This record gives sequence, C-alpha cells and structure tokens, in this order.
Amino acid sequence: MYLSRISMGLPLSLICVCVALGQSPAESSQVDPASASAPACDAAPREDADASLCAPPSSEEAKLAAEATPMVPATIPLTIPTGTPLRIAVDQRARISHPGEAVHGKVVETVYAFDQVVIPAGSIATGHVKAITPVSGVRRTMAYANGDFSPFRNYEVSFDIVTLPDGKQLPITTTVMPGTAEVVHLVSNPAKKPGTVDRAKTEAKGKIAEAKQQAREGWQKLTAPGKMQRLKEFLLAQSPYRHQYLQPGTRFVADLGAPLQFGTTTRTGEQLATVGTEPTPDSTLKARLVAEVSSATASRGTPVTALLTEPLYSPTHQLILPANTRLVGQVVKAQPARKLHRNGELRVIFERIETSEEALQAQAQLQQQAQAQAELSQAPAERSQAMIGNLEGVEVDKRSNIQLDEEGGAHTTTSKTRYLSTGLAVMLAAAASHTEVEHDGTTEMAGPGVRTAAGGSGFRLTGALLSLVAKSTPVSVAIGAYGASMSIYANFLSRGHDVILPKDTPLEIGFGPPHTKAQ
Repeated sequence: MYLSRISMGLPLSLICVCVALGQSPAESSQVDPASASAPACDAAPREDADASLCAPPSSEEAKLAAEATPMVPATIPLTIPTGTPLRIAVDQRARISHPGEAVHGKVVETVYAFDQVVIPAGSIATGHVKAITPVSGVRRTMAYANGDFSPFRNYEVSFDIVTLPDGKQLPITTTVMPGTAEVVHLVSNPAKKPGTVDRAKTEAKGKIAEAKQQAREGWQKLTAPGKMQRLKEFLLAQSPYRHQYLQPGTRFVADLGAPLQFGTTTRTGEQLATVGTEPTPDSTLKARLVAEVSSATASRGTPVTALLTEPLYSPTHQLILPANTRLVGQVVKAQPARKLHRNGELRVIFERIETSEEALQAQAQLQQQAQAQAELSQAPAERSQAMIGNLEGVEVDKRSNIQLDEEGGAHTTTSKTRYLSTGLAVMLAAAASHTEVEHDGTTEMAGPGVRTAAGGSGFRLTGALLSLVAKSTPVSVAIGAYGASMSIYANFLSRGHDVILPKDTPLEIGFGPPHTKAQ
C-alpha cells in the first residue's frame, strides 16, 4: 500500500522540479539588479545604485535625438544705435526770430534696424529752434559793405518727437546739422564698353526723358500758382532789410542722441544662411559716411568708413548684408584747392566689408545650438571680406558744385557764368566813368540807367539807389570799380573750392570682386 502511494507521487515531484527549473531563468532575468538599476544618463539614479551602471546613449542615438529636436531661431534686437541720422525735410515755413519757434517736417529716408523697417519715410518730425547766434562784427561789416543791413544769423534746430504712420510717437533727442536749402543727387557716368549699343541707346533715351522732365518741371514752376509770392520773396531777398525764415524744403540731418528700441525679431538658420557671403557682382550698396572727408585735409591712404543704410538681398531675396554693415576703404587721391581759383579733387574706394555685430551674434547663437545638440559644425558668417567699391552716386548740397566722373572721383566745378558776370561788371564800371563833351564845351555824365547798374554791381540794391540819387560820376565809378574788382578776385584770383563730403553723406557704392594683382 505504501509502495503504491510512493510510486504515484514520484512522477508528480519530478514534474514540479522541471517546472521550477524552467521558470528560474525568466525570474532571474526579471530581477537582475544590473539591468533594473541601470537608468539612462539623463535620468536621476537611485541612491543605492552603482555609478558604473549608468549607460549613456550611443553617438547614433544622440544624433537622431538632435535631429528630432528643432533648432530655436536666433533672437535679434531691433535697435537704432546712437548717432543714426534721420533725414528730415521741413514742410512748413518758420520764422527765425527767437528760440522756441516750432519746426515741422517729414522723414524723407526710411530707417532700418537689421533688415526691418522701423521708421518709414513720411513719418512726421516735430521740433523747435534751439538757439540763435548773433552775427559777428567782421561778418556784419562785410555784409554792410555789400549792401546787406540784415545779415542772416546762424541758428540751431532740435527735433523732439517722431510720429510713425500708425500714430505711435517716439520721443527723441537729436543733434542737428545745419540745414541745406537744396539737395542734388549726383551719379557717375558708367563707361560704355564696346558692343553695348543697346545700353547706349537706353542711356540716351534716359537722358532725353530726364531733360524733358526738367523742362516740364521748369514750366510748371512758371505756370504754377503763387508766382506773385515767389516774386515777392525774390525782391525781399534783394532788399537790405528782410526777415529770416526757414523755408519749406530745407533738409536737416538729425543724429540721434540716444538709441531707440523696437523690440526683437527672430531668424532661422535658413534665413541667415547667406548673411556675410559675397554680394552679387555689380551690386549697389546704399550707405552713409561715418566721418567727414575733405580734399583740404585728406591725403592718400586716409581711412574712410561708411555704414550700410539699407539691407542688401540676393536675386532670390536672401539677406546678404543687413543694415549697419561696415564698409572700410581709403582715399586714393586728394588734391586741395589752390589759388587762382583752382578747385580740389577727391577720390575714395572701399576695399572691405565687415559683417554687423547683430548678424555675427545671431549666427553664433545658431552655431552653439548645432554644436550642443549634435556636435555638428556650422560655418559662421565671414567677419570681413575683400571687395572693390567705387562711388556711383552721392547726395550733396547744390551750392557745393560737386561733380562725379566716370571712375567715381569727385571734383568741384565753377560756373561758366563767372566770365559773363565779371565782364559785365567791368563794362559797367567803365561805362559809368565815360563822359561825353558837348559842342558847347560842357560834359555830360553817363545816363541814370548806367549809373544804377554800376552801383548795383557793387552794393546790390543799396548801391543802385545810391548811384541813382547821388547823380555823381565819381560815386558811380567808385561803386562800379569796387564791384568789378570783387568779381575779378572772387572768380579768378581767390582760392578755389575744396571737395567736402560731410558726415552722414548718403552714398551709392558699386561693388565688384577685388582686382587680381599682376604677377
């Protein structure tokens, strides 16, 4: 009986042992402390875990994780730095009589921060007359000698508020340069290459159209309303006593005394991929001079620096150079003005482009992200690149009489009317001294018209009236001789005019690849 029970339980025990042996590997694999306590390196390990059990991910896993994580766009501050000029044209007449007189104008040139428009052209600028300087004794004496008994005083203007088109007002502090009554845009004449017949025809048509436009504008000025007002202003300008006004159209350059903040913008790596690369050949850059350049003080090798005022884009509208990119060059020719009315000459070239700090910082942000995420290298923007740039255009005061030649050199010119005006003054002085002997032995002085004209050549309206009223040949001759001698000295004997490009002068610079040196 016992033997039968033992024989029946033996197979059951063998089955239990086999089952236990079959389950032990699975259970041991589930409770393996090495695998259970091996967290990833980026997870916080348990206090009782061995440091050697932290298993870092492989390089392939890190690369895949980095590619899956999107790049954060670079943040770029939109700031107009101190010293940035605002070009403002007065649109309302203001009398220069006392400080505090209101001045109203409009911004005529768009202002950029990096590649964004922050102050568009047409924004309203308001300010006031800051100070009026009395006329010096020497200048007053010279004015009196020329029949001007109310010489214009020097004045300072300050602009306080810029109102954007959306109505937002920006308080500003400015340092304003003296106003310019009339600004002209000069361009150099591009050299005509052989075989460029179509270009020559296009340029000829453009000149014809420009001449027609100038004639049309001149006719419109003659036929436009307000002729009597213009005639009145002309007569007042000739009178010895007159009020001083700030006329509409007068342009001022107002340098900001403090930076203006317009928030920030973001740009991705794709948007900044071409920043700092070489511009397209024959690109034209719009810039401004950082400091004044004059033929009187400059010499060959004098450094010249300009800042980009508008961003430059590629033909596919990719940003290449943001605003405030620095252009570095030098003076290659400087001839100061000399006696006998010989004028000065000046020529500058630009040899290097330096990428702006905002662009370099933005690309540095993206490069750091790329290196931190996937240990990938991203080529930063070139800090400097060699180029050759010549002046293709410049905006100057019309009274400076500056011209640009085909190579971008600047020189001053003298009007051909100096020969006519000087000859006329000499003829009037001679005619005033001419007397005729009558048959009865009496002498007759020059007519009143001649005496009046001779007096006007010396002291303008005052001299003309004095000569006419005095009815004296010596008086008329003296005044006419003074006018003739002053005309001869001013037009032929005095020192000529220097080429002066003031600070913040707008420039158009044509760039191409640098010239290769001859072997």
